[in-house]
Amino acid sequence: MRRRTEILVLLICLVIVTTSFASTVTYDHRAIVIDGKRRVLISGSIHYPRSTPEMWPDLIQKSKDGGLDVIETYVFWNLHEPVRNQYNFEGRNDLVKFVKLVAEAGLYVHLRIGPYVCAEWNYGGFPLWLHFIPGIKFRTDNEPFKAEMRRFTAKIVEMMKQEKLYASQGGPIILSQIENEYGNIDSAYGAAAKPYIKWAAGMAISLDTGVPWVMCQQSDAPDPIINTCNGFYCDQFTPNSNKKPKMWTENWSGWFLSFGGTVPYRPVEDLAFAVARFFQRGGTFQNYYMYHGGTNFDRTPGGPFIATSYDYDAPIDEYGQVRQPKWGHLRDVHKAIKLCEEALIATDPKISSLGPNLEAAVYKTGSGGCSAFLANIDTKSDATVNFNGNSYHLPAWSVSILPDCKNVVLNTAKVNSMSVIPSFMHESLNTNADSTDSIGSGWSWINEPIGISKASAFNKLGLLEQINTTADKSDYLWYSLSFIIVMFMYHYNTIACACPLKLSAGSRTGNSDNAKVKLDIPITVVPGKNTIDLLSLTIGLQNYGAFFDLSGAGITGPVKLNGLSNGSSIDLSSQQWTYQVGLKGEDSGLPSGSSSEWVSQPALPKNQPLIWYKTNFDAPTGNDPVALDFMGMGKGEAWINGQSIGRYWPAYIASNSGCTDSCDYRGPYSANKCRKNCGKPSQQLYHVPRSWLKPSGNILVLFEEMGGDPTQLAFATRKMGSLCSHVSDSHPLPMVMWGLDSKTRRASNPTLSLSCPSPNQVISAIKFASFGTPLGTCGSFSHGRCSSAKAHSIVQKVCVGSTSCSIDVSTRTLGDPCKGVKKSLAVEVSCA
Repeated sequence: MRRRTEILVLLICLVIVTTSFASTVTYDHRAIVIDGKRRVLISGSIHYPRSTPEMWPDLIQKSKDGGLDVIETYVFWNLHEPVRNQYNFEGRNDLVKFVKLVAEAGLYVHLRIGPYVCAEWNYGGFPLWLHFIPGIKFRTDNEPFKAEMRRFTAKIVEMMKQEKLYASQGGPIILSQIENEYGNIDSAYGAAAKPYIKWAAGMAISLDTGVPWVMCQQSDAPDPIINTCNGFYCDQFTPNSNKKPKMWTENWSGWFLSFGGTVPYRPVEDLAFAVARFFQRGGTFQNYYMYHGGTNFDRTPGGPFIATSYDYDAPIDEYGQVRQPKWGHLRDVHKAIKLCEEALIATDPKISSLGPNLEAAVYKTGSGGCSAFLANIDTKSDATVNFNGNSYHLPAWSVSILPDCKNVVLNTAKVNSMSVIPSFMHESLNTNADSTDSIGSGWSWINEPIGISKASAFNKLGLLEQINTTADKSDYLWYSLSFIIVMFMYHYNTIACACPLKLSAGSRTGNSDNAKVKLDIPITVVPGKNTIDLLSLTIGLQNYGAFFDLSGAGITGPVKLNGLSNGSSIDLSSQQWTYQVGLKGEDSGLPSGSSSEWVSQPALPKNQPLIWYKTNFDAPTGNDPVALDFMGMGKGEAWINGQSIGRYWPAYIASNSGCTDSCDYRGPYSANKCRKNCGKPSQQLYHVPRSWLKPSGNILVLFEEMGGDPTQLAFATRKMGSLCSHVSDSHPLPMVMWGLDSKTRRASNPTLSLSCPSPNQVISAIKFASFGTPLGTCGSFSHGRCSSAKAHSIVQKVCVGSTSCSIDVSTRTLGDPCKGVKKSLAVEVSCA
């Protein structure tokens, strides 16, 4: 009887845990409406295959802690259906698991099915087999394409339905997207564009998900599809119907990195300004693209020339760590906006001018509630404005948020969150060699044959386009031609080629702006038979633009032999060439490291092109995120325990121009405005997920294309270098004080707060502390013309030995080193 009772209790618990309730999701002109209530929703993009399943729970929790309500992701067709009707939803491709983890965290999902995604993803997310369907034309009123698009979209919708993941079934998915930014390029498709969009909308609605569908950047999106905005700013966006809410599906938190390019970043003051302006002017749904960018593992990046890192300067960085102060300041912005939610959903804003480039927006509820946004959109000058009988200071390019139309809870230009300077601690790659062995003895290698080496090679007249030839099964395509020299006068000839290629005799590289190159390569020919071997490499396929799927690759020609005895040349383009798709090492399974062909004697070859390297190594100790530092290598791809960490290319050095020591957040942001890392490799460090590593016995395999020294490889574990904060005596009070009574608030002061990132750490040292007019930024603070003599000792007494600390930024606490001057407190500490 007792056992029965225990079983009954267990069954009841299971029912309670697994039961969920369906929600009704609709919309009106103000907002998304969930169960009859308008909602202000903050969203962020996390692409599940750009991280690992082991990282997902922490990424989702950090997103929730940062104030997000919704996680937005694309669905990547070419990952899930690499071969027609053969599906892959395992590992990093486990979409259902990702959506369920978001639900477990209590967040919603916006599922952007597309199935075209752009996303700097190879071929825009389309599988290559789609290209070979007879009569197909992508993204237009074309029956073969529409049939395939419907089939895959329906597949994903049905999968979500089977798992009861739509809100209408009790799941987390409240929105879905069909197509993607088609309005940016639809004019190129002529008259066929409009019927295609109408068809796509109708097809999506017919799938009966029970939640609204959106189309981004599609001003003619048919009802009931919601058209939405993408861009750095969307405050001026207006939906195409007064029955639809104002939604921002991509607020670009930074920008993507290209091989050969400098590193882009976006100041948090500008990003916060853009967010506040959007809600000030009637927006109610905003999504960060990206909130966590992640890593382009394997051969997934598009472009071409998109780097392996997809960090995107997002609030959560590539390694899964919060980026401060961006994450913290945006969290405060979200809290401030949520304090205004009741007023925001009640009515449209009443917008008025407070002067040139000065604007107020007021929201009022029927019950007397009031919230206001005060904006200074001037790019240079601060201003003082009068609003409702009170005076407010507005820095240039900023928005102040007043949840009660009186008190400022936050100004976007005044960052009250600490900054963190990450550092990477390097350690040599422990290759498990005996200590008595010479350096490099832990490595083995295999030379990749130059030219044709596989039985699958074939002959064709003329120069073949690469994508049609390889179907993107490999980055590599060999072009080989043999010819006879009967007699010659000059020993030194040249071969001219218009192509992206790599040769042992010579090479040239394109870039993200122009992938095509033309080069002359000196060659030596001999009487009789000569062979020319040309290796063409792709670095990601085109992912954006009208008819991007028709952008070719490979050696386009002409290929000419110049410098003959009579000064003439021979065009070799139309000759019979021999072709080999991919490398012999790829077919032999070398990326897994399991081949018996590896050799380790006599001496490790270095700085040699077209060579495979392998070593065994132990994982770095601890739990800190791990990267491989590839300095000393050229270009290639790397695998750890059989999994590709992506393409590496530290030899591609960014331009020396275009970077600044600091970037003024004031004024419109663009992708090239704020750049760093000039004159350095575009990417030197490459993320290695901890979950891919074993304590010992790991296998690292490299395929090096250009030549390098693998013994220079090193691990870099990501550490926290310094914590900083810089708060002025005019900053708003901390967000936690908002609920206090007015008397207590009036007696309170701005507060500088610091907190070690790990609960088992304490603040161990004060590197800098100054109250007065300190200068500089985190890591380079200096004393200004006035500085309190006791600031350092006060900060040390309050902070050292504690996990976190807070200090009033006031003369009462820190003294008054310069009366009548606006003052601030700057502090830099370290944790241990």
